[in-house]
Amino acid sequence: MTELDRELLRTTFGEDADRYDRCRPGYPSELFDDLVSLAPIHSRSRALEIGCGTGQATLPLARLGCAVVAVELSADMTDIARRHLSGFPAAQVVVSAFEEWPLPATKFDVVLSATAFHWIDPDIRMNKAADALHPDGTLALISTHHIAGGTEAFFAEVQSCYERFDPNTPPGLRLPATDAVPTDSTEIDQSNRFGPVEFRRYEWEQTYSTQEYIDLLLTYSGHRALHPDRQQRLLSCIANLIDTNYGGQITKRYLTQLVTAHRAS
Repeated sequence: MTELDRELLRTTFGEDADRYDRCRPGYPSELFDDLVSLAPIHSRSRALEIGCGTGQATLPLARLGCAVVAVELSADMTDIARRHLSGFPAAQVVVSAFEEWPLPATKFDVVLSATAFHWIDPDIRMNKAADALHPDGTLALISTHHIAGGTEAFFAEVQSCYERFDPNTPPGLRLPATDAVPTDSTEIDQSNRFGPVEFRRYEWEQTYSTQEYIDLLLTYSGHRALHPDRQQRLLSCIANLIDTNYGGQITKRYLTQLVTAHRAS
């Protein structure tokens, strides 16, 4: 991804913040249970979240009792996140690009980013995250992967819609099995700012009606960036396929991955 592509695509999420908040799934509760012990997190912890969106990971983090500072690029998404966090006075949401946000003098115990870290400038993100942490503080990165499972026949058949209407779709593309999704710590290792990396994985499924699935697709940057005519035709093709061949409902399988590493002293 070029720097221009990253800058353009990462702004698409805030274009329809209400839909994003309504449709994007959260994260497995087991992940936050593990984070408590891996970080560790307690009631006196300070946590920084990079790219909080509308608060899908921020709210579980605040419920753990720590003080949270969340940095989010989109003002519209920030407004929604603040509403979700209204019952947590120790949580604050700041409108800013993380690259431009001045780090406070007081360091954090945890720096967390949920499906957002890859949108941050790669020349900045790792060192700035490390600079935000206490010595031995924890970097926690959450990523979500689309994997084989659920209504498998639909996800094979729907590729014909993408090949017709999305010019960036490789022919014959298929969702990977879990073991084909890499556990890659190269960027963290090469930064020399962190110790050994630990991976935790969580598989889960969610069922969608036709409209729910179309709404979900409209929260993804690649779909939002399509030319309006191509986007409309793609979504119509997908909706028709679900309604005609799958009774108006499909199930999607996800892999959520938690990567943790402690800052080197």
